[in-house]
Amino acid sequence: MELEEQAIITEEYKDITNNDMHIIEAVGLGGNKMSDIAAKLNITVGSLTTSMNSLVKKGYATRERSEQDRRVVFIHLTLKGRKAYHHHAEFHRKMTDAVLDVLDENEALVLAKALDRLTLFFRQYKS
Repeated sequence: MELEEQAIITEEYKDITNNDMHIIEAVGLGGNKMSDIAAKLNITVGSLTTSMNSLVKKGYATRERSEQDRRVVFIHLTLKGRKAYHHHAEFHRKMTDAVLDVLDENEALVLAKALDRLTLFFRQYKS
């Protein structure tokens, strides 16, 4: 996480944290409901609210209340937020390419299977 932060928190994005970048990623380019973002990040809506206050204040995101149900809040990325999203996605693409470029097809399949198992472990893990 520390190395990732050094790579993605560049001069342009020095006003946000690595955690903020992951929230931006969870919001996505199409926007999302606060409850869906919190669930995706496995945090409470209250914790997300604190982070979203900061991202809105810094101009990375906007809030929009649902017309049908005023309790529902949608989050959308601003242009600045979408640029940060793409910056973070590009880092992950380069990281993935760096690994896959040195693997043959069989090794890539083994890696994919191992990562699937690791993902399953983390989803099922209860501390």
